[in-house]
Amino acid sequence: MDFLHILALALLQGLTEFLPISSSAHLILLPLIAGWQDQGLAFDVAVHVGTLSAVVYYFRQTLRTLFQDWFQGIKQGQQVGESRLAWAVLWGTIPVGLAGLAFKDIIETDLRDPLVIATTTILFGLLLGYADWRGKRQRTESNLSWFDILFIGCAQAIALIPGTSRSGITITAALLLGLTRPAAARFSFLLSIPAIFLPGCLKVRELILSNIAVDWNALLLGILFSAISAYLCIQLFLKLIDKIGMWPFVVYRLLLGAGLLFLLL
Repeated sequence: MDFLHILALALLQGLTEFLPISSSAHLILLPLIAGWQDQGLAFDVAVHVGTLSAVVYYFRQTLRTLFQDWFQGIKQGQQVGESRLAWAVLWGTIPVGLAGLAFKDIIETDLRDPLVIATTTILFGLLLGYADWRGKRQRTESNLSWFDILFIGCAQAIALIPGTSRSGITITAALLLGLTRPAAARFSFLLSIPAIFLPGCLKVRELILSNIAVDWNALLLGILFSAISAYLCIQLFLKLIDKIGMWPFVVYRLLLGAGLLFLLL
């Protein structure tokens, strides 16, 4: 891979992983539109390591508190501090993990289709707009019920379909449940940590077993650029989301989906 491809794909992954516009769709579409060769499994792993590093670093203090309260809660046999939120992240990850294992082959083959991406980009963009419009925006992520956690977790599983957007569908679900925009985004980002880490481990295992020749310079640059862009994206998104709302992303998704349909049909 040349430097331009590395930079474009890494920045794209970092920017779109946490915005409600679908990183997987953009990473599939950019090489197709630009006529580039597929970046391969190793580079996909690298840019996901970068975005995972960014979200872990951004929420490092929150994660420290969650881990401490979670262990204390287990030790004492009761809820301690933010231990409920820690459990929410863990339980909310189970649906996407089960769905990923059950439908891995279909997701990686049949669903990586531009027409599927165009359709899901539009449909889930409209749903995001509806949730932002109708949501009461009164609750925080600290008082989620078990039903709320299951609902958001199942929504995250739907994001395995390219074009849906993991952050988009989890924020949509949280808004429908009455969370504020910043709370919906924060919980979505916390959910992203195991959701990125677990399939990333499977991809690393697959990479090791495949004996593919690795371009380490490309991988290191991919990690660096995706981490920087993802960190800046998280920071700006959380600062601005209550002011701008979800409609800029809804409009972008509708235009992107319509453009794809125009090219395909």
